[in-house]
Amino acid sequence: MKNSEIQGLSLEELKTKVAAEKDSLAKLQFAHAITPIENPMRLKDSRKLVARLNTEIRAKELAQQ
Repeated sequence: MKNSEIQGLSLEELKTKVAAEKDSLAKLQFAHAITPIENPMRLKDSRKLVARLNTEIRAKELAQQ
């Protein structure tokens, strides 16, 4: 997901995306702990996406104040 796509989402959509992505990340980490996944870079990409989403949420919250 690109930053331009993230910026186009509403605050509620961002929060639901964060929750879904955190759930997906937890499942990936669990799967990787049991048996190494084929592409471990997916873990890094997922963590970065959560961080970008949280950054955009914070920016929108500050803009509303």
